[in-house]
Amino acid sequence: MSAVLDHKGHDVHDHHDDHHAPSGWRRWLFATNHKDIGTLYLLFSFAMLMVGGVLALCIRAELFQPGLQFFNPELFNQFTTMHGLIMVFGAIMPAFVGFANWMIPLQIGAADMAFARMNNFSFWLLIPAALSLVGSFFMPGGAPAAGWTLYAPLTLQMGPSMDAGIFAMHLMGASSIMGSINIVVTILNMRAPGMTLMKMPMFCWTWLITAYLLIAVMPVLAGAITMTLTDRHFGTSFFNPAGGGDPVMYQHIFWFFGHPEVYIMILPAFGIVSQIVPAFARKRLFGYASMVYATASIAILSFIVWAHHMFATGMPVTGQLFFMYATMLIAVPTGVKIFNWLATMWRGSMTFESPMLFAVGFIFVFTMGGFTGLILAMAPIDIQVQDTYYVVAHFHYVLVAGSLFGMFAGFYYWAPKWTGVMYNEWRGKFHFWGSLVTFNITFFPMHFLGLAGMPRRYADYPTQFTDFNAIASIGAFGFGFMQVYFFLAVVLPMMRGKGEKASQCPWEAAEGLEWEVASPAPFHTWETPPKLNANATKVIG
Repeated sequence: MSAVLDHKGHDVHDHHDDHHAPSGWRRWLFATNHKDIGTLYLLFSFAMLMVGGVLALCIRAELFQPGLQFFNPELFNQFTTMHGLIMVFGAIMPAFVGFANWMIPLQIGAADMAFARMNNFSFWLLIPAALSLVGSFFMPGGAPAAGWTLYAPLTLQMGPSMDAGIFAMHLMGASSIMGSINIVVTILNMRAPGMTLMKMPMFCWTWLITAYLLIAVMPVLAGAITMTLTDRHFGTSFFNPAGGGDPVMYQHIFWFFGHPEVYIMILPAFGIVSQIVPAFARKRLFGYASMVYATASIAILSFIVWAHHMFATGMPVTGQLFFMYATMLIAVPTGVKIFNWLATMWRGSMTFESPMLFAVGFIFVFTMGGFTGLILAMAPIDIQVQDTYYVVAHFHYVLVAGSLFGMFAGFYYWAPKWTGVMYNEWRGKFHFWGSLVTFNITFFPMHFLGLAGMPRRYADYPTQFTDFNAIASIGAFGFGFMQVYFFLAVVLPMMRGKGEKASQCPWEAAEGLEWEVASPAPFHTWETPPKLNANATKVIG
């Protein structure tokens, strides 16, 4: 086809087709549009949530009664290990990257992410990683069974599936690092004129800090699992005592990654809640600057508390005291955030649509998880409940009621912008109350199991733990059912465009540039950077 040239010889092609999204499988395979890639991340993470959820229900089915009901202990340990790895690296982290891809360019007035092809590559790395991880069940000896922390010396004794797991973790780590670089460059270089850093939405701030954390700690995990790999196959003895190595060194390296990782999984949820609470309280966010500084403080402190996971390894008392006080110090910036959200709600004109319900539910249950974390920060108590169900209860309160509820809040808040249709409010509220009740039925009894001394990762237990385990298992199946309901009754109708048409801004008091574009958001947005008002929340003209 011959080009049309103007009188200066420049190509003048017709621009009216540029706004149409490509169609068919090529649109998704070669996607460079941040909205499409965000959608891919979210769908992938939900699929992984379902896989990890099935493994969780297998665990709870086995623990419904004492004795071995369905699975042998080896398979049970494979389930616990793979449930943890899939949920952390396959469900929670990719979901937040999906939110970042969708919302950050919209919120800062950027046309797209900074590196569009790298964005595509960072997503597609997840597919072979997930196949490698899930496929390890079908390898000789079954899936890795060393716990999601992959502690040596167990990892040195596993079959070939351990290598597949390490390969998968490397791919997911590379994906996270590329996604993070993209987010940092986009936020620092592509904001609309007039949007200073201290006028950015809180979601962008929390993701900027999270991205720096990811870039800092994913190579540490890569180092730990590569050392494991060389111990397994190349004759090194980093973690093998027979060759002069030290298994506790693995714990130090892993938790130097692992504790910042905990905040990587919660900071974006803080950002989502910080967007939603002001919108439904119909007030500006209380203490914006202090929220930014608190987020940065949490990120910095997360690097100096790693050994609170290791109080039971024979640490000297001086070390225990340092890590105990440093861990308790993290409660200060976290408390600042909680009180800022409460102050934002205080005397606000609040309404409780589904996004606000999940945000308030998040604050309530995350605070409970934070308190149990503060209890675990105290070395004498931690040594008593180390590796019991008390720890399982604590981190599920933080990660399920924290990260997952934050994601649900974000979905209900922004999905009308993504799809152009409103979700069914009654179904959203049913999903919230069903999830909140069944979640607490599942995990609250685990505190008592842990305090009574029930160890985690055991397939069998004495009869005195029967009642609470039965209650927890019933709650777990209820919670799993609620997430299937969410997909079938809320997500699928919206993806199909069934429902009331969403207005440009369905939430009366929501602020931010994302509400300045049509619903559904056009394939291309902000091709010309918007001119902003003084608060950088609205477009002028």
